[in-house]
Amino acid sequence: MEKRVVVGRVRPTWARNLPEAREDDDKSEQGIAVMPHSEPPSPTDTWEQHNKQDDKYDVFGKVMLLGDSGVGKTCMLVRFRDGTFLAGNYISTVGIDFRNKIVTVDGLKVKLQIWDTAGQERFRSVTHAYYRDAHALLLLYDVTNKISFDNIRAWLGEIREYAQDDVVIMLLGNKSDSGLERAVRREEGQRLAREYQVAFMETSAKTGLNVEAAFAHVARSLVAKANPVDPSRMAVRAHPTQEQHSSCPSCS
Repeated sequence: MEKRVVVGRVRPTWARNLPEAREDDDKSEQGIAVMPHSEPPSPTDTWEQHNKQDDKYDVFGKVMLLGDSGVGKTCMLVRFRDGTFLAGNYISTVGIDFRNKIVTVDGLKVKLQIWDTAGQERFRSVTHAYYRDAHALLLLYDVTNKISFDNIRAWLGEIREYAQDDVVIMLLGNKSDSGLERAVRREEGQRLAREYQVAFMETSAKTGLNVEAAFAHVARSLVAKANPVDPSRMAVRAHPTQEQHSSCPSCS
């Protein structure tokens, strides 16, 4: 009999369960999250079905990307999901959207449902509703934007208030390829991560540096929560930083 473990409760998304196709759905398929014309229902309204024959996995986890607008959350998701870089000008994420991807950890298939959230203050009340059901949170700041780093403490305060006590948290310093434009040193990120006792990596959605490694760490953590084993499985495995002088365009 196939073994299937769900870490926490699985919730639906209003974007997937709309009663009929709308113009907004086409935008969502293009990678641009949009708000519905009315307020989205609470994520606790109904249950999402995960027993499809063509969707087999051992562990399921809901992952949220958090951080200020422009730190690279959408770029991070697109790089991990599709292996491409979202270059050029585009519309900032509005509201909340998600994509799925299955990764393999120690022979187990882990389905990650990755939620891309808007960083603007006016959408916080929407994203707060999804914190409670998140199994892992990737908190991003832009290494070229000191303000986005300074705001991390406020984000961590929101996490403490709205998320589960045992949620997996990882701090990511994105756009590490920016070279001379850097405004936040790696040591500052490491120090903040130690203070809050969370994992830390510097990433680049443009070059792909540590993007796979970050999600792999989350997947290993979810597997460890579902099946407690040797703590070494949860070790953070980051690749060495590649100093480059190109910059990642502002993205959300």
